[in-house]
Amino acid sequence: MVSVKIWSDFACFTRPENKVERVSYDVMTPSAARGVLEGIFWKPEMRYLVREIWVLNPIKRFSLVRNEVKSISSSRTAQNWSEHGGGYLADEDRTQRHALILRDVCYVIKAEIELTPRATDPLQKYVEILERRVQKGQAHRMPYLGNREYSAAFSPLDGSETPIDETNELGRMLFDLEFSAQKKGGIKFKQHTATGSSVIEGVATPKFFRARLERGVLHVPPALYGGV
Repeated sequence: MVSVKIWSDFACFTRPENKVERVSYDVMTPSAARGVLEGIFWKPEMRYLVREIWVLNPIKRFSLVRNEVKSISSSRTAQNWSEHGGGYLADEDRTQRHALILRDVCYVIKAEIELTPRATDPLQKYVEILERRVQKGQAHRMPYLGNREYSAAFSPLDGSETPIDETNELGRMLFDLEFSAQKKGGIKFKQHTATGSSVIEGVATPKFFRARLERGVLHVPPALYGGV
């Protein structure tokens, strides 16, 4: 079991039913926790199984309104502008959107590392690399909590971490996206292979579970990982 403490001034783990105006879950989701760990250390022959998420600070919500653009950026459109002229005026495509986010958050992520059949090194090697990187504050990419603008700091546990004394039903929470090569249903995605010579196409299907905060700890059911 590996453990990482992570904190930030703000966080937003957006509920998928709110598409335009963001509303955060009250607690970090398992997929967000996995993203934090992969930002610190990841190899293609391993995966993280998030077991517990400890909530160390009281849950505080914060409302904000900000300017955003309505259109989605497109590399094809940008290339067309560079070749034939044109451009984009944000003032003509701007709108105000509301967001209900979290503030002053601090969590402990507890997870296990599982090796895939392609791994050639022992499990302990991967555990030690992760622990060294956490100790030194090193990361492959800066961890963030929900949105990239909410970058986070991380450290090893010092023994003083205590979950908040709160028990609450969190409702239906996103666990993760399940990727498959099927062509129908879910969210379409394209993934380049490691060599960059081909592209894997398929769909990503969201998986949910009934989440419950027990004395400040969110337990992730092992069945979500196939009973592992």
